Amino acid sequence: MTKKQRAEIIQVELEKLYPTVPIPLEHTDPFTLMVAVVLSAQTTDKKVNQVTPNLFAVAGTPQRMAKLEEFQIKELIKEIGLSNTKAKNLKRMAELLLERHNGVVPQTYEELEALPGVGHKTASVVMSQGFGFPAFPVDTHIHRLMTQWKLTSGKNVVETEKDAKNIWKEEVWNKLHLQIIFYGREYSPARGNQERDFLTKMLFEK
Repeated sequence: MTKKQRAEIIQVELEKLYPTVPIPLEHTDPFTLMVAVVLSAQTTDKKVNQVTPNLFAVAGTPQRMAKLEEFQIKELIKEIGLSNTKAKNLKRMAELLLERHNGVVPQTYEELEALPGVGHKTASVVMSQGFGFPAFPVDTHIHRLMTQWKLTSGKNVVETEKDAKNIWKEEVWNKLHLQIIFYGREYSPARGNQERDFLTKMLFEK
């Protein structure tokens, strides 16, 4: 089976499983989405969604976030890993949005990635899920499964993203990256029983 054939099977099967895919991180606009993604680093989406309602009630805009002291932000996100660093980044990110962008989340990778705590993956999520631009954010599930499915060399997430964009058409990127994430969580967790991973079996078992 060729790489192209495997990719087509994956796309078809994931569409059957997840014809509609909700955005995992709860948010109301590009700013709250970006904050949630920053918080999600080395933390589960479930934990982020438990913390953000209280955070957004107090600091749901750049203006309100910037007015808080770091210790106040940290207190609101203390249940999340790396809360010290994330509190510092969120305050400075809000300040820079006000200083550089009139409090509006920018719509370019260059401007997004210039904000504290916003790397390429976070910027890709904001561009994709916040603004609807074609993007293929690669998280640990996608990186692992793409390697497992022999669709990438698996050396790093940069190569995995490039390979994914070369394999699938641009119009499916925004939905497909979420479908792969949901599949990874449900059928092929990094730690746990791999017996449910029917896609890998379908692709490689004779």
